[in-house]
Amino acid sequence: VQLVESGGGLVQAWGSLRLSCAVAGLSVMGWFRQAPGKEREAVASIGLLSDNRTYGDSVKGRFTMSRDYANKMVYLQMASLKPEDRGVYYCAASRRYWATLVVEEYIDWGQGTQVTVSS
Repeated sequence: VQLVESGGGLVQAWGSLRLSCAVAGLSVMGWFRQAPGKEREAVASIGLLSDNRTYGDSVKGRFTMSRDYANKMVYLQMASLKPEDRGVYYCAASRRYWATLVVEEYIDWGQGTQVTVSS
């Protein structure tokens, strides 16, 4: 599965940003992020059915993941951004049937897009 992220950039704290990921196949999808010196963290996942979604505790209520099958895209709408949300955000695809935040269950990864949040 080929994945291409876009939409990263610099945003002020409490601002919003939307990340996009072009998806070449039909898969459970996830967003992950990695800050310098830290492990990769699960942000959100969406299943084959769009109402099957799950979020990491640090982003619940602020981030929303969605998918558009017609245009073969998945999105991560981020709101109320905090400086600790900064990092490289990766789109990933899993062979599971349900949304999952387990990084080991993802086998295809995009190249990542940088998100920087200024305080």
